[in-house]
Amino acid sequence: MFQMSDEEFQAVIEEALDAIPDQFLQALQNIAIVMEDEPNEYHLGTPDDPFYPEGSYCDDELLGLFDGLSIVERADGYDDDLPDVITIFKGPHERCFDSREEVVEEVGKTVIHEIGHYFGIDDERLYEMGY
Repeated sequence: MFQMSDEEFQAVIEEALDAIPDQFLQALQNIAIVMEDEPNEYHLGTPDDPFYPEGSYCDDELLGLFDGLSIVERADGYDDDLPDVITIFKGPHERCFDSREEVVEEVGKTVIHEIGHYFGIDDERLYEMGY
């Protein structure tokens, strides 16, 4: 288990975003990327819920979550009211990984995984791609 301050973890998320090519970042519209300490009951949801959000896991720990409509789903109409949200969870990253290097690497993978959901890529394909 490796712990870091909230400020350091937020900086790791920003580094992960900085590493994403500009053409992908520019394609993100009406989306917030936030950090939370732990997932709550809403984040965990239940798989039988039709609006069950897709996320990244390490064992049973939820590392990150995309909560919104992918751009594929938006093709049928989207009113752009509330932003979709990608949440990166600090506590699960700290519990699952033993060094700063591992946390940084996994936050990067989690950010890409959740942005992949925004672009309509499912979990199976993201895992095949290494995310």
